[in-house]
Amino acid sequence: MKLVIVKFRSFLSKKINKYDEKWPYIITALAALVIVVSGVKIFVKLTENLHSDLLKNFDATITDAIISLRNPRLTNYFTFVTEVGDALGYLVVFTLCTVLFYFIFKRWKYTGQLTLILLLALSSNVILKQIINRERPTLEHLVTVKTLSYPSGHAMTAMAFYGFLIYLIATFNIRKSFKFLMITLLVVLILSIGISRIYLGVHFPSDILGGFIAGFVWVIFCVLLFNLLKVFKIDSKT
Repeated sequence: MKLVIVKFRSFLSKKINKYDEKWPYIITALAALVIVVSGVKIFVKLTENLHSDLLKNFDATITDAIISLRNPRLTNYFTFVTEVGDALGYLVVFTLCTVLFYFIFKRWKYTGQLTLILLLALSSNVILKQIINRERPTLEHLVTVKTLSYPSGHAMTAMAFYGFLIYLIATFNIRKSFKFLMITLLVVLILSIGISRIYLGVHFPSDILGGFIAGFVWVIFCVLLFNLLKVFKIDSKT
């Protein structure tokens, strides 16, 4: 991402260097803002249509298809992954990541970045749930839930936390085969956590979709923010 930003700045500098050397950074920041705002607009549009017939049919069709697959093995699997996407799961994974970041990469900043994106996802999810106030599905719940439904906190936090981990792994100087394996596993985990909430009867598919969109917005926002700050710090011309 840093390389993309630097190259984009270099390209823009050649085009508009007769005006101001800061313009490329301004335009890059605006491009980042467009991406984030577009994601927010999609989320808002989805939220506005939660009670539309189209979305109700979508929820019903997907839910029926997933619940029809219920069996003891899948129930055990989805119960496990939904716990990985819960508080204790994040505590374990976060602790493990912190140890790896310190002993392998000698960088505390990755821990700080993970902490920030996790806090942003959790806090914004609580606020959105209270504002939108959508009740849970009336289906049989295979796990206990006490909060509101939209957007899914599990889906939103999984996309933000594990999605940002995917970004970090993609930037690490490690073997490509290991990098591919880790990214694949995290993608499967994110999708599994989202599907698990539908399978266990505690969320509508649109809750999961909304959570994924909101979580992805936080990933993009934080990746761009961290890299722009890094470029600004290195480039004295800014």
